[in-house]
Amino acid sequence: MNRLEQELRARFGARLRTGAPLAELTSFRIGGPADVLLTAEREDELRAALAAAWRERVPAFCLGAGTNLLVSDRGVRGLVVRLGDGFTHLEFEDVRVRAGAAAQFGALVREAVERGLGGIEFGEGIPGSVGGGLVMNAGAFGGEIARVVRLVHGVNEQGEALALSGAELKFSYRRTELPPRFVITRVDFELEHGDREELRARAAALRAKRAARQPRGLPNAGSIFKNPPGSFAGRLLENAGLKGARLGAAAFSTEHANFIVNLGGARAEDVRALIELAQSRVKQQSGVALEAEVRMIGEW
Repeated sequence: MNRLEQELRARFGARLRTGAPLAELTSFRIGGPADVLLTAEREDELRAALAAAWRERVPAFCLGAGTNLLVSDRGVRGLVVRLGDGFTHLEFEDVRVRAGAAAQFGALVREAVERGLGGIEFGEGIPGSVGGGLVMNAGAFGGEIARVVRLVHGVNEQGEALALSGAELKFSYRRTELPPRFVITRVDFELEHGDREELRARAAALRAKRAARQPRGLPNAGSIFKNPPGSFAGRLLENAGLKGARLGAAAFSTEHANFIVNLGGARAEDVRALIELAQSRVKQQSGVALEAEVRMIGEW
């Protein structure tokens, strides 16, 4: 690890941080430190960093926007990489869009709607980055990202650049199968022409619908569980008496039972315990095995 730190420090200087707290970089505002945290601004920098970690046999993880993650209280061992402003571009050419992985998913949706492009307006109000949306096959209200993806560009764990077509990727509900530790750098979309006013109206309606359903004002990581086939996780959780259930400073939201909120100073262990409690209670009551949508990373 020391050799990797020295190599990266020589190239990146102050952009490399050791013992960097990750809580401030996640929407949950929970989590311990990264051994080494690096912000990469260009693809060649990302490739060099991942290749160096591979040579030194140090694990590497790309944090993204931190909106669907629970970071362990003990933090993350190895190298944690964030994509900087160099990965936030949005380029439109007729119905085709090239979006940097660090671009905000909401910004992509709003720009597409203003250009009269449809197919992605379902994402109005979905937090996080384009790359994170691809990893999770983000979707809502009957739409999902899988339907509009043409090409995914990225870097593998050895630091090699790859491009994968949408047809090569295996999409499923809230999941995209990618090569191990593959870091997305850009996603190419193909949208469709539509009526701008109709798209605006649909996006506004979806925004209002989402706002009415979700907790406001408290840090959270979005939906905790995936909806099981033919049902809704929030309904199962509420029926199991978990709405408002609390451990420490973590609690299931009183507004929507499928959200866990940080009431102030929550620990990852408390959130994890709530998740396990919910899975056990719902399984016992309804026979349904809830699958977590939030990703738990780090040393547990």
